[in-house]
Amino acid sequence: MGFWTDRSVFVTGATGLLGSHLTRELVERGADVVCLVRDSVARSHFYNLGLDRKVAMVRGQLEDYPLLERAINEYECEAVFHLGAQTIVGTANRNPLATFEANVRGSYNLLEACRRNGKKVKRVVVASSDKAYGAQPRLPYDEDSPLTGRFPYDCSKSCTDLIAQSYFHAYQVPVCVTRCGNLYGAGDLNWNRLVPGTIRSALRGERPLVRSDGTFVRDYFYVEDAVAAYLELAENMDRPEIAGEAFNFSDDKPLSVLQMVDVILDACGRKDLEPVILGEASNEIPEQFLSSAKAHRLLGGWKPRFGMKEALPRAVAWYRGLLGL
Repeated sequence: MGFWTDRSVFVTGATGLLGSHLTRELVERGADVVCLVRDSVARSHFYNLGLDRKVAMVRGQLEDYPLLERAINEYECEAVFHLGAQTIVGTANRNPLATFEANVRGSYNLLEACRRNGKKVKRVVVASSDKAYGAQPRLPYDEDSPLTGRFPYDCSKSCTDLIAQSYFHAYQVPVCVTRCGNLYGAGDLNWNRLVPGTIRSALRGERPLVRSDGTFVRDYFYVEDAVAAYLELAENMDRPEIAGEAFNFSDDKPLSVLQMVDVILDACGRKDLEPVILGEASNEIPEQFLSSAKAHRLLGGWKPRFGMKEALPRAVAWYRGLLGL
């Protein structure tokens, strides 16, 4: 009998990269998982893993408050993982309104539904992002850095983060916030992201495209390590020094875009391919990376299980199978 056995858990964004891996782990640990699903993407990792046959699925979107309150109430959810969001920077730049509706309205809808069901809901983990910090004069970001997102996606995550903290301090909703770098791993079908796009190009023998000038510096965090971090955090939320807090999670090894492309090409065995530098990226911050010292200190010695040398080959093997290459 483990911590999650027979616990009713509500997951938003379950069909996404992190959501699919987290849902699988919760199912394997014996949880009764309820997933909010907006779109049915047949090739997504969620469906490929057959998770749609192992969880309760609620069809709808975060903007629908009555739906959220009904689902959390009727399924008597004790834990909530709020991962659902519009996560693509380029999409946010093209359509900020839809991004704000999903990320900001969606977050306060979800938190209000948790507040209204406070007798049942005992832990809520809200996914923010390193982007919530915006541009800072001091790096790496720690959890005391101000939230100053300026561009549409960054701003939406700053708002999500602050709203979550407000619900903890004003209403004692049991919330913690996570701020991660760029996640990668099996199941990411957003080909305009650096890791899946570069892997696909390399496996096809094509030169990978770099939207920026290649100098942007970021964290790259393996999705299975993120799942372990989320579960470790949720399991510790009864501790007073954990409840209401925000935590950075990363491998603390930032790389420039061109450095990351080089590592990916090496993992694919295609170091002969020269990236195409497009220099087209806009509304992005040159350097963003995190310190996860707080998580190491307070979460029982938590640390990533996989280094990039172990994680990237696992991801490449998955994409090779997906693409039949």
